[in-house]
Amino acid sequence: MSERRPAPTVGQVVLGKRLQELREAAGLKREEAAKVLRVAPATVRRMEMADVALKIPYVQLLLGAYGVSEEEAAAFVSLAEEANQPGWWQRFHDVLPDWFSLYVSLEGAAGIIRSYEPHFVPGLLQTEAYARAVLEAGTIGQAGPETIERHVSLRMARQQLLERDDRPHLWVIMDETVLLRPVSNDGSVLREQIDKLLQFAERDRVTLQVAEFRAGPHPGTYAPFTLFRFGEPELPDMVFTEYLTGALYLDSRTEVSTHLEVLDHMTARAASAEQTKKILRDHRGDC
Repeated sequence: MSERRPAPTVGQVVLGKRLQELREAAGLKREEAAKVLRVAPATVRRMEMADVALKIPYVQLLLGAYGVSEEEAAAFVSLAEEANQPGWWQRFHDVLPDWFSLYVSLEGAAGIIRSYEPHFVPGLLQTEAYARAVLEAGTIGQAGPETIERHVSLRMARQQLLERDDRPHLWVIMDETVLLRPVSNDGSVLREQIDKLLQFAERDRVTLQVAEFRAGPHPGTYAPFTLFRFGEPELPDMVFTEYLTGALYLDSRTEVSTHLEVLDHMTARAASAEQTKKILRDHRGDC
């Protein structure tokens, strides 16, 4: 029985899909691949769906059965060994939900991150004080101050992504509500947060847009969501949407294309990046 992991890494997702493609190219069904490993077909499915870590002996046997060359197999095994290594975020396993571990992995591997946020400043752009206030007000706030501080530390650690040389292009559309909702009785929290947004608005590979009230309703008003785009051809675009006790990861072409179309419509209707800077400065003055 393959060992279960708390959540897959992006590498496991990519290699799982590649294993499925190699099996199908070899003309084998999962049942036939399972006979090679002497396991149940469900084990092969879990490997391909990245529900379990990639056991190297299993991978080697499957690659041989699929007719993969020794050179390609050696490269695949090397990638599998790397993919099985826990990500940096695993040190926050005590507070990181399983369903969010994959999000952090996707975030670190994406070339483009496009996000719509109707309620709060996205985590990658939050100040410590703003993050703490939001977490204290939410369900996490019921877990005690030590847990909150662990979550704040995780959120700040995620922001190192935007300091990398190979950082992704972060493109965020926020509802104007975000700039009006007080998260603390201390007005300086929101002022400092808007100051940080203005700083990010001047950076390359960061695009900020505000969906103004006066622009009326738009097709993304249902819930916040994030679309990830990757450089690896094996990994399709993926959409993340969160609810109170979990999240959904969508990668079907229909669902992803629908979210992409909505983002494009919202981008066209929202204030431009330059107009957004003025909106931020105006709201900064009103705090």
